[in-house]
Amino acid sequence: MTLVMGIVNVTPDSFSDGGRYLDPDVALAHARLLREQGAEILDVGGESTRPGAERVAPRVEQQRVLPVVEALASEGSFVSIDTMNAATAVTAVRAGARLVNDVSGGLADPDMLAAVAETEADFALGHWRGPSTEMYARADYADVAREVTSELAERVEAALSAGIDRSRLVVDPGIGFGKRGAQNWQTLRALPEIAGLGLRVLVGTSRKRFLAEALGEDADLARRDLATAVTSALCARAGAWAVRVHDVPTTRDALAVARAWEA
Repeated sequence: MTLVMGIVNVTPDSFSDGGRYLDPDVALAHARLLREQGAEILDVGGESTRPGAERVAPRVEQQRVLPVVEALASEGSFVSIDTMNAATAVTAVRAGARLVNDVSGGLADPDMLAAVAETEADFALGHWRGPSTEMYARADYADVAREVTSELAERVEAALSAGIDRSRLVVDPGIGFGKRGAQNWQTLRALPEIAGLGLRVLVGTSRKRFLAEALGEDADLARRDLATAVTSALCARAGAWAVRVHDVPTTRDALAVARAWEA
């Protein structure tokens, strides 16, 4: 069964909900609501990765996320830490996070792979070609599906070489990261090949620009959430282990319908 990962952005500048949950108490209330709505994983992040976003100092990132991670973990939640910083990853795992979700696949911080290897946490490595300030500068592919799969395989090998057991690894095709409109759809159609790497696959399409482009640029969040739910259901059919979303109920409904269809 495909799991739902609920997004908890403890940031002032995330693209769709920046600033709403910057206060730790508000972020906790939101995370608890996502859990009540059926999110099996809560992904807590303190640094925006939206196009053009500037990097955040690890100290600031940790001040944002650690109170939330610690509280949720103490309540028994499966907590993921969304970070590209090794220091934040390690500190969050000590606070109770069970998964390190690094959209850069360990490329943004050269210490990340070795740091995660020393913990017992699982590691989700995303497909990434550069920082948010250069989000589309390297969106040049001859065959995006083949190249994304190949580059993810390279990151898997790097993680294995660093000492992270294969059973702890998750791969993420990095929808929206270094990919323009149609390239995202081409990547999604390649999910069976990505799943062929033999690892769990995490996919995040939630509210992203390529969905708005498909719907029309005036698409509001409600329409993007519906489009997210549809793509999440299709990802589940393609073998996704988990889907990362802002709107948990709509996606859970879509996944339930997809399961009933296939029963």
